[in-house]
Amino acid sequence: MAAPETVADVFESWLNDRLDSLEVDRDVYGAYILGVLQEEETEDEKMDALQGILSAFLEEDALEDVCREIIKHWAESCSISIAKNAQSDEVQAIANMIEKQAQIVVKQKEVSEEAKKRKEALLAQYANVSEGEEYPLSLTFYSYAAVEDEAGAACTFDSERSLFKNTNVEDVLTKKKQQREQARDMAQKKKEQDKMQREKDKLAKQERKDKEKKRTQKGERKR
Repeated sequence: MAAPETVADVFESWLNDRLDSLEVDRDVYGAYILGVLQEEETEDEKMDALQGILSAFLEEDALEDVCREIIKHWAESCSISIAKNAQSDEVQAIANMIEKQAQIVVKQKEVSEEAKKRKEALLAQYANVSEGEEYPLSLTFYSYAAVEDEAGAACTFDSERSLFKNTNVEDVLTKKKQQREQARDMAQKKKEQDKMQREKDKLAKQERKDKEKKRTQKGERKR
């Protein structure tokens, strides 16, 4: 079965195209914006965060409209993803239930077969004891206890598997958090670099204007 399409999958392609149209570096700011939309809970929080990111690239009159457009498209992508995945999730849940039940049946069958073999072996040992010979009580108790312990093995296996599963989830969440923090740091550094570069360009442009103005004034004085 194909992997379910996530909200990020639905939204990311559109976001990259929109950032390209705004001449914003998609590789740096795309992941940062996506992290903001996933982490912030309210629309106002998302709005404030997006304005902080894009204020360096957009004029004030266009900034709010673009941020609202991004938030609106994110909400639409969430709805589309939920609708697409609802049926897949239901099918997957049924498949998981069937698989789990099948594993339990197989495990019980294995335990039952093993217990049967041990019981037969134990009875065979009794049969080989000479008439009137006392069979060691400790061996009898150990043998039956070993057979009964087999049934508990499946429960122990399931507990360990559940613990392993929970650990995996925590690792994935931690990794995603680290990735979002890294994307935020990279975006912040790039934003500062872009701001410095724009200031340099602005100064250079002003210097060229001043020089041109001086040359023009000098030429007028000569005439």
